Amino acid sequence: MGPVDLGAVAAGAVVGGVLGLVGGGGSILAVPLLVYGVGVDSPHVAIGTSALAVSLNALTGLAAHARAGNVKWPCATVFSITGVIGAAIGSTLAKAVDGHKLLALFGLMMVVVGVAMLRAPGRAERPDVRLTRQTAAELLPPLGSMGFGVGALSGFFGIGGGFLIVPGLMAATHMPMIAAVGTSLVSVAAFGATTAANYALSGLVDWRIAALFIAGGVAGGLAGVAAGKALAARKNALRLVFGAIVIAVGIYVSARGLAQI
Repeated sequence: MGPVDLGAVAAGAVVGGVLGLVGGGGSILAVPLLVYGVGVDSPHVAIGTSALAVSLNALTGLAAHARAGNVKWPCATVFSITGVIGAAIGSTLAKAVDGHKLLALFGLMMVVVGVAMLRAPGRAERPDVRLTRQTAAELLPPLGSMGFGVGALSGFFGIGGGFLIVPGLMAATHMPMIAAVGTSLVSVAAFGATTAANYALSGLVDWRIAALFIAGGVAGGLAGVAAGKALAARKNALRLVFGAIVIAVGIYVSARGLAQI
């Protein structure tokens, strides 16, 4: 196994760990890791490859969170269905835009979202929130509209969108952070698969790199879920870690993207 192969496995482990820990940030980490670390020349190939890898890695974290009871399946289903429609539209538009400009714009948006996540939530959490016939009138509109919007951004920027899905789910339902992280992985997998399929149709997926990336991501994902459980027991710790990761990666991605334009 050569340096490129080892780099792909290591990058996958990092991304899988972040996905398992906070449910998001992994895919936007994946693109710069593939471009600047592994050496993938084309940002669009990196986007297509990372979308496939992150989608499958998300399933590892999802299985662990499901066993822990952290997944609210009806909410995840509505968010994912509307989001897949948005992701298909967004990823189609994105293929016509310069890849480095996509990274720079997305990095700036990450900083804004990260700062918002550092702020204490304005409303009380609802740990027992459920999407049922009785709550459908209240929860379906925000879940559907938020899902479509986040899916469109996810597809446009070629990422799983977990760092947007988590605050989106919390805003729509006021579920706790740990539940939003677990629930978000359903949409991360769905959005990533939609984007990857769109890019694969244009020949913009490196299948070998994707396979190595996924292998590393399985181990990283399991470690991230375990760390997330530990942080969830401490008040606000998971939210603060999430916000800090998003801001740091956003600044880095914006700087590198702007330097390449």
